[in-house]
Amino acid sequence: MKTSFFAIAAIFIIATLFAFTVPNQWKVGSKYNISFSTSGVSGIFKTFTGNIIFDEQNLATSKFAVTIDINSINTGNGMQNKHAKSAEWFDAAKYPALKFTSKKIVKTATGFAATGDLQLHGITKEISLSFSFKKTGSGGTFEGTFNVNRNDFKIGEPGGEVGEVITILLSVPVTK
Repeated sequence: MKTSFFAIAAIFIIATLFAFTVPNQWKVGSKYNISFSTSGVSGIFKTFTGNIIFDEQNLATSKFAVTIDINSINTGNGMQNKHAKSAEWFDAAKYPALKFTSKKIVKTATGFAATGDLQLHGITKEISLSFSFKKTGSGGTFEGTFNVNRNDFKIGEPGGEVGEVITILLSVPVTK
């Protein structure tokens, strides 16, 4: 009876320890680069924040919740920046952030893919973001790309000089 009690207690303690294991939480470094391009305009977003949990060996526990500040847009042209933030385009006063929250991360032939919800301009759509992760010492770098059709998010009027598909490139250094 005593042996059974100790065995059950040991199993309970071990199970509890595994239940409270902290997944691989990464801190976003300051030297990230979030750039975008389409015909007619290109630039960067200067402000990016995120909650990144990533474990190459356990993708089921991995997840991203990241935010890009639309007001931090920089095209290299002050007038373009102001126009991009206006109600005609991003409407940054009303919709100040682009948010991505992953639902699932899988291994691919060339790296990884995160499927999740992209919230932009008051509209949420599911997208897939292809990315790679290069580990370096106690840190690493995520590099990824995804395309956004601005018409799907009611950004600007269809047609015109600015392309409809915007490519967003990410390079995000992280540390533990």
